[in-house]
Amino acid sequence: MEMINAGLFDIPNDVVYLNCASLSPQLKTVTEAASRAILIKTHPWTIQAKDWFIDPEKLRALAAQVISTEADSIALIPSVSYGISIAAANVAVCKGQHIIVLDKEYPSNYYAWAELAKAKEALLVTVKKEENTWTDAILNAITDNTAVVAIPNCHWTNGALINLQRVSEKVRSVGAALVIDASQSMGAYPIDIATIQPDFLVSVGYKWLLGPYGLGYLYAAPKWQREGKPIEYSWLTKNDSENFAGLVNYRDDFKPGARRFDMGEFPGFIHVPMAIAALEQILQWGVVNIQSQLRTVTQKIAGEAALLGLQFPADAERSDHMTGLDLPGAVTDGLKQDLAKENIFVGFRGTSIRVSPYLYTTAEDIDKLFAVIKRHV
Repeated sequence: MEMINAGLFDIPNDVVYLNCASLSPQLKTVTEAASRAILIKTHPWTIQAKDWFIDPEKLRALAAQVISTEADSIALIPSVSYGISIAAANVAVCKGQHIIVLDKEYPSNYYAWAELAKAKEALLVTVKKEENTWTDAILNAITDNTAVVAIPNCHWTNGALINLQRVSEKVRSVGAALVIDASQSMGAYPIDIATIQPDFLVSVGYKWLLGPYGLGYLYAAPKWQREGKPIEYSWLTKNDSENFAGLVNYRDDFKPGARRFDMGEFPGFIHVPMAIAALEQILQWGVVNIQSQLRTVTQKIAGEAALLGLQFPADAERSDHMTGLDLPGAVTDGLKQDLAKENIFVGFRGTSIRVSPYLYTTAEDIDKLFAVIKRHV
């Protein structure tokens, strides 16, 4: 079941870490990149004007490869809430129109839309799964009155997959905007921008992209690269900003592509080298290979869960890299305590035990998890 040498991460042998969907362990190469980067400002006189841009451009190109798009389409952002705020500031919403979100959605992809609905006197429509798949429930909710569909690639509580291609086709047919929070899939599940054609797609970098906290990514469609309005105005996003002596000559024109949406201080002399090391490793493995390997793990999890009568997303609606297990009763404090005693780390989201393995996960790790769960079923 193992694809990589566990030595690439600093995970003790007695720890079973199944919570990558919350915060990924840090690759040793990323830690080494941070150690080198933190020393740069010791001698600030060695930092040249070009150094503010070289690494961010390298990172932009790497992030673009992960989702099969071009570097010009990527902006560097600090968080999903920042990226969603950019989307909310740009998409067209009129009084009485609908903004669609999921039931129990992650807050970063909810609050900005709730505020926009209030400001525009629009209706925030919360889609519930009920007996449908998430995909069918979303498709049923989209009407000619829909302005925005703001959804993830898979639900953050249990990994239930959403067919973005089918949703995209319906969204485009009614002239609405599509905004995707890919935080729980980018890096672990293949995303093809050309097929999905979102207006905006955002992701944090500290989960499946194995990078540092505080740095994420935004994809903007060509329309928004030309016409989009940023939510902050950094000197770094303007044309010719490499010319420090000319910064007093204010200008209106932005750097090309999605760079107009970059956060201030995006050169991030520490975070950016760390993220580069992380994405280089992910691309070396390949997202398709990562997905394939993790599918083997989640299939074993599903098999063990079925033997205990637990509920979990069906094969057709499972995202391959994470899943949620619903026990017959509530998740008890006793179960949480037993897992902690055994150094087994999972997530607890809603009514689910969220299990999110990674390439270091072994069959023995899964056996240890279910040995504890069996005591409480």
